[in-house]
Amino acid sequence: MSGKIFYAAAGMGRKVQAKALVASDGFSARYDLDRIRGVFSRPEHRLAGESYQGRVLVLDAAKGGVATAWMLHEMKARGVMPAALVLNRANPIMVQGAALADFTMISGFDLDITKAIPNGAQVEVDPQAERPFIRVL
Repeated sequence: MSGKIFYAAAGMGRKVQAKALVASDGFSARYDLDRIRGVFSRPEHRLAGESYQGRVLVLDAAKGGVATAWMLHEMKARGVMPAALVLNRANPIMVQGAALADFTMISGFDLDITKAIPNGAQVEVDPQAERPFIRVL
């Protein structure tokens, strides 16, 4: 699987490399995370108890509204932040939150990205490439 590239429809932020944390669950910065300790805290989430700090989160879809967007900004200000967010589907509020936080995010794939990226794989996310992508290193 090493070297495999998956192209996204859109992206923002900086190029990053980190370990992937993958689940087919959605993502809400407000309800899924303990933003102080830097872990997934909602017991029903497949990543409950896992640290998201410095990881590339590969998840299904953005959940939540304006509060989730503000939470990304708060997380960045505290320095308790994932390296990037990779979603099958983002919503406009999540895009606004990522822009406000100057956060790396890509979204919109031709396949289910949560099935294509192995959990724990070292990945590179480049939202500024001609075609934004995530690559398994």
